[in-house]
Amino acid sequence: MHVNYWDEIKKDNLGRTGLLLITVLAVVALGAPLLAPHNPWEYVAPSLSSPSWEHPLGTNDVGQDIFSELLYGTRTTLLVSLTAAFFSTLVSLMLGLLAGLRRGLSERLVLRLVDVMLVIPVFLVALLVAAYFQPGMTTLIVLFSLLLWPPGTRIIWNRVLSLKHQPHFTAARQFGAGTTYLVGRHLVPELYPLLAVNFIQVVRRAVFMEAGLAFLGVFDPAAKSWGLMLHYAREFIFTDAWQWWLLPPGLAVSLTIIAFALVGYSLEAALDPRMRRQTYADH
Repeated sequence: MHVNYWDEIKKDNLGRTGLLLITVLAVVALGAPLLAPHNPWEYVAPSLSSPSWEHPLGTNDVGQDIFSELLYGTRTTLLVSLTAAFFSTLVSLMLGLLAGLRRGLSERLVLRLVDVMLVIPVFLVALLVAAYFQPGMTTLIVLFSLLLWPPGTRIIWNRVLSLKHQPHFTAARQFGAGTTYLVGRHLVPELYPLLAVNFIQVVRRAVFMEAGLAFLGVFDPAAKSWGLMLHYAREFIFTDAWQWWLLPPGLAVSLTIIAFALVGYSLEAALDPRMRRQTYADH
């Protein structure tokens, strides 16, 4: 029976909540120049000013509007995490197809590489590499794309092995269908749900890693990032400024991860008939 995964997510309370939060984040990211009351790079008021109507979250230690920084930080987080997740998922798809279709040496090499990558402490490697190279958004996107693909590759490889024995795939191959046709018409469409789940999982990890690296100071200091806001705000933890400078970006990072986690859980429930039946039973 064909399952409309989009409808399954929209019918689930958790899925709807996650989609609503992601929509809000996307609107904020796209509309940051219009929504921000001030230019976040300009010094608009005395340093460490308390929240007011003009500055809803006050100002930081150099007089920049914190609320505007928070809005622009949404753009940085989503740009890095979504772009890295796209390329990471693309790498997972390509290597998973290569290992599943070619088998033999190609399969052994890909799987051994996956095994090696899975035991590497990803965040530590990202910290060391990002600290050595230029710590900008492009660096993080490339770095995350190269580090976060192994789990998805193994899942896609396993699914490709299963799909290769499906009757429609076997029939198409016996009628002389080429590899490109088989991949485009019979494999990739069947992999869409798994690719979506992998994409969401990578987004969650990328959000956490971007914020973590920026919090440790491994990021372009001129950029506006939630992690950088946390990095600078921690120096003023013993003042009242932490209430409007430290908490908002921390809450934003948490809500972003939760939003994608809710959508991911809802999608996984739609993929697994046992989870779907349990969800309906709970309702």
